[in-house]
Amino acid sequence: MIVQYLDPFLESASSVIQQVCNVGISRGEPAEKEWSNSEGHTWLRIGMTGQLQGDVLFGLQEELALRIVSAMMGGYPVQEMDELGKSAISELGNMISGNASTLLSNRGVFVDITPPSFLQHHDLQDVSGTALTAPLELHDMGRMEIQMIVIR
Repeated sequence: MIVQYLDPFLESASSVIQQVCNVGISRGEPAEKEWSNSEGHTWLRIGMTGQLQGDVLFGLQEELALRIVSAMMGGYPVQEMDELGKSAISELGNMISGNASTLLSNRGVFVDITPPSFLQHHDLQDVSGTALTAPLELHDMGRMEIQMIVIR
């Protein structure tokens, strides 16, 4: 897999989350590994069609997902992931993926993205394959992992 496909998602996620949550971000090193579905995570699944085909999965520790929703709601404390929270996290996925598809397009890679699917650990039984992955450390908030499985 080529890191150039993952990089726009890392750039976009860093930028969007920094703006939305007012938090510093550190990017980890990209690696290639088998898809891993971590328990205790909330997942956003974005499908890609066009020159790239496959999925991009954003994995958020449940506590991090609640903190992001809280930040998106102006600091209002969020204790559980309700429908409003799921909608907020899905919108975050839309913002990240929309920006990433624009970055890819500017680099000559044309993709269409599907709306994000909000999923729990048990909803991802059909995902498999080798993933290009990289973590994002959201200072003082937690860790997000982006995994990209390209079918091509």
